[in-house]
Formats: sequence, C-alpha cells, structure tokens
Amino acid sequence: MNAGETQRAPWIVGVSGASGTPYAAAVLRALLDAGEAVDLVVSRASRLTLLDETGISFRDAHWQEDLREWLARGADGKPGTFDVDVSGVRYWSAGDLAAGPSSGSYPAKGMLIVPASTACVAGVALGLSKDLLQRAASVTLKERRPLVVAVRETPLNGQTLRHLVALDDAGAGVVPASPAFYAGATHIQDLVDFVAGRVLDAAGVGHGLYRRWKGELGGGSAVR
Repeated sequence: MNAGETQRAPWIVGVSGASGTPYAAAVLRALLDAGEAVDLVVSRASRLTLLDETGISFRDAHWQEDLREWLARGADGKPGTFDVDVSGVRYWSAGDLAAGPSSGSYPAKGMLIVPASTACVAGVALGLSKDLLQRAASVTLKERRPLVVAVRETPLNGQTLRHLVALDDAGAGVVPASPAFYAGATHIQDLVDFVAGRVLDAAGVGHGLYRRWKGELGGGSAVR
C-alpha cells in the first residue's frame, strides 16, 4: 500500500441457507449506498434458497452478473426494482478457507450474517469453522470486531436458544428477523427494509431504510 493510500476495510456479509434472501439483498444494497466496501460469502445451502426464492442461480464464475440481478430484484420478486453498482463488492467462495476473511490479520470492520440459519448459528457458537462463513465469524469474534447474526427461524428450540445465548456472551449481536409495524409499512419491501435496518443499527452503520420511533402514537398510520 502506497503512502497516503487508504486501506480497504470491508464489512463481511455472510449469507446462510435460511429463508430470507431479500433481507440479505436489502443489507447489501444499504451498505453499498452508504459507501461501505463489502466482502461477500454465500454458503452452498444459501444458493439453493436463493434459487428457490428468486429463481437466480448464483455462480462463482459469474458472481457479479448474478449478484447484480439479485440486488436489483425487489422483495416482491419484481426484477429491475433497484439500480445497484456492485463494484464495491469482493466475493469469496464459501469453500475457500485460505480467503482473506479467514485470517485475523485481514482488515475488516466486522461481519453481518443475514439471514442466519440455525445450523449456521450452531456452527458459529461451537466454533466449528466448517466453511468460510463460519470461519470468518469465528475470526470476527476472536478479533473483537462487531458480529451481527440475523437469525431467521421459528419456532426456536432450546438448543438453538442456548447457541444464541452463547453468541451473545461472546459479544455478538443477535437480531431476530422480526419486522415491526409502527414504521407505517405499506409494502413487503418496507418490512424487509425494517429488519435490514435493525441489522445495520446493531453494526453502527447509518441508513435511511425505515421511519424511526419518535415517541408519538399514530405516526405509522399517518404515513399511509
């Protein structure tokens, strides 16, 4: 790195196999809109979920094209809803355990796992590091960087709840993918953006994805 050159420090975004790929898309768009650099890890299971929920096949060899198509799609499935520049994204294959985010010396601001499946939650809580997503999360915790886990499952059994408590004890932020309705949602995208916004709130990233509570009853109905 040349003198005076700013070192790239991305947010690592891990996408696991839970249902909820629109949440991941909303978080990625907001990070890019905020001018943040992003390192993306898409698990093998999440590719199946993405194909099922959007019809998009995410391919390593064509990841930029597939990512652009995914992020342009609205939560209602409508293509071309958003205009997205993905030049700020670096993609790492989930099977690449020699990738940058696998090491604590790799510069990063933190990691967001969205959506997080219960299998992913268990793997991170137990420190299994079975793929790059789990390894990057373990690195994030050991380096004391922010880790936000947006768990998307219901109902939750005792084992998963214990894993979530373990993550909280380790310093991670646990954000259930549970939208609120006080923000005046009129479209499914509003509900998705609320959850994405709360994930970014937990990471300390600024955004304008939802109307915040101002202590005034009826504010949500007034925006309809």
